Amino acid sequence: MTRRRIGIYGGTFDPVHNGHLDVARSVVSDFGLECLLIVPAFVPPHKQAGEVTNSYHRYAMTVLATMDEPAMRVSNLELAAPNRPYTFETIASLREYYGDEAALFFVMGADSFQDLATWREPQRVLEGAHIIVVTRPGHDIVPASLPGVFGTKIRDLRGRRDEIRNDEIRNDETGIDETKGWIYLTDSVCADVSSTEIRRRVGHGESIEGLVGRAVADYIRKYRLYAQGN
Repeated sequence: MTRRRIGIYGGTFDPVHNGHLDVARSVVSDFGLECLLIVPAFVPPHKQAGEVTNSYHRYAMTVLATMDEPAMRVSNLELAAPNRPYTFETIASLREYYGDEAALFFVMGADSFQDLATWREPQRVLEGAHIIVVTRPGHDIVPASLPGVFGTKIRDLRGRRDEIRNDEIRNDETGIDETKGWIYLTDSVCADVSSTEIRRRVGHGESIEGLVGRAVADYIRKYRLYAQGN
């Protein structure tokens, strides 16, 4: 049976930048995703409301950034339910929507993955979806710091991008066509871009050319986002 493969890429996206898009394109291609849902957080549970830009600005920038990306959709799931901010709740909602037969893949960075033990109900994340961890070159994953059985569910695909893409790595024997429960480590993206650096540059009147798309840069400028005094 051919399963639907749906990716979920959550984050603050404050602002969305070219590194985010590189990650999104990579996982869509490498894991054969039918669709990747970009899910801006209303206010991430580990942050205060005043620490992040208004959620609708972040949503709008993400829509603009993905207009020419046919496999990407921007979801307002977390914006529409600010009282349900946790990842396991988002995954549970999408599992209900897509059904038990769909394979869901939650995408996160290595830093977030290493902090997974501090998340609310981390085991329920893995019970609802696969996890794709996009690591930086040289970043070491320490299984002992992970909650419960997470360390035993890792499939290390770093340095094996060609194998991810071929049919063999995607067959039932690898687990990738099951609907949930595996953690895939990848290192196919080497983008050195951060939202923090973009906000700093804008605040100091420096160029962000090449770090965000033109439409996002225009939006930031029009609404004076990240400018000092705002």
